[in-house]
Amino acid sequence: MAIASLVLGIVGVAWILVPIPGTFWIGVILGVVAIVLGVLGKKDEGGAGKAKAGMILGIVAVIVNIAFYVMCMAAVNQAAKEIGDINMDELQESIEQLENLQ
Repeated sequence: MAIASLVLGIVGVAWILVPIPGTFWIGVILGVVAIVLGVLGKKDEGGAGKAKAGMILGIVAVIVNIAFYVMCMAAVNQAAKEIGDINMDELQESIEQLENLQ
């Protein structure tokens, strides 16, 4: 269980690099499973260090994936606000000015 915790913790942290929108939950789930397996793996005599490392990586995976999700949602929200702030009259005037330059 200690090795499984370590592997899942590593994959959970690395999941932040997967460029598929909406899959951050997989990293969170992997992190939680790594934490649980790390706690269970601490009972094994030979794998206490690996279990502890898996638990730490699991915690990092959960925090990093949730933080990345929050940052992405904040960026999307900000972009939506800025798009909503565009004045269509000013945009049309700018397009006409560009057309006149040609």
